[in-house]
Amino acid sequence: MSAVQATHAIDSSAAAAAKAKQETLLTPRFYTTDFAAMDRIDVSAIRAEWDAMMSEYEGDNNHDHFQRDAAFGEEARTQMARWTPELKQEFLDFLVSSVTSEFSGCVLYNEIAKHVQNPDVKALMRFMARDESRHAGFINQSLRDFGLGLDLGDLKRTKKYTYFKPKYIFYATYLSEKIGYARYITIFRQLERHPELRFHPIFRWFERWCNDEFRHGESFALIMRAHPHLLRGGNLLWIRFFLLAVYATMYVRDHTRPMLKQAMGLDPTSYDYQVFDITTEISRQVFPISLDTDHPAFRAGLDRLFRLSERMEAAKARGGLVGRLQQAGLAVAGAATFARLYLMPVKRHALPTQVRVAPAW
Repeated sequence: MSAVQATHAIDSSAAAAAKAKQETLLTPRFYTTDFAAMDRIDVSAIRAEWDAMMSEYEGDNNHDHFQRDAAFGEEARTQMARWTPELKQEFLDFLVSSVTSEFSGCVLYNEIAKHVQNPDVKALMRFMARDESRHAGFINQSLRDFGLGLDLGDLKRTKKYTYFKPKYIFYATYLSEKIGYARYITIFRQLERHPELRFHPIFRWFERWCNDEFRHGESFALIMRAHPHLLRGGNLLWIRFFLLAVYATMYVRDHTRPMLKQAMGLDPTSYDYQVFDITTEISRQVFPISLDTDHPAFRAGLDRLFRLSERMEAAKARGGLVGRLQQAGLAVAGAATFARLYLMPVKRHALPTQVRVAPAW
């Protein structure tokens, strides 16, 4: 482990809790929104598709999925004994980040359900909160295998909340759910082909799990298609921003913990662009623009953001006046790089008539 990695080692419950509560550009956030505006959502324009989706939620095909048995625990213990210290730290970072992200959705959806009277919105939010609660609890069980389980009640009370307008919630959460699906299904398919590389049993759950993520994204797709003003005019600038922010965050985070992907037989860069391709293909159902992720300048820009992030961590570790000056300069360089990426030409296309798509990857 490098000195910077050792400084941020997750080696105690306190360290895991501190990691979950961190507020950086790469860490999951907790959100709140305008509940009155959420209450005014009208899905009558897509009623048939909405009712079909709600029937799927009510069917709850994953009600028995998130269960551990003795074989899970035994496989976990056997596999963990073979890990390098670097892989262990990256996997713990993945677990803490994933619990925080899933629980963030649970908290937001619960709060919306609590504050709205609109029956369509209330029912949807309750179903999605149910799913995210299962996901967070299941991951947290694996953290407890290391004696590092998070106190989710304390996390809800003490983590900082960020206010997002409803439309930002729609754009960001739609993309978060869809890219979550793309990430998990890509990992699942890789380990399905190469079971010898499955270094923890949690990956066996990824296929049915990511179908929950897919359905959540479909819910926001329907809401946005029911309110077409969200998909045109000045709002295209926000869509463009959230597409880039989600892709850039994933790229930097994955390259910060490369051992995790390498242990699965995946190259972090190839993996990320495969996930981007899947997410872009899916998001064309609702967004009339997409990013040109194959453009050499786009790829160079993401790589520069990662290199700047590495230097930022080193500057933070250095501390003192010099470290702070370095951080300021790197922050400016990062913002300029992001701006250049944002201003790159985008691809435009017509929206399909059929709103919903199937998780076919």
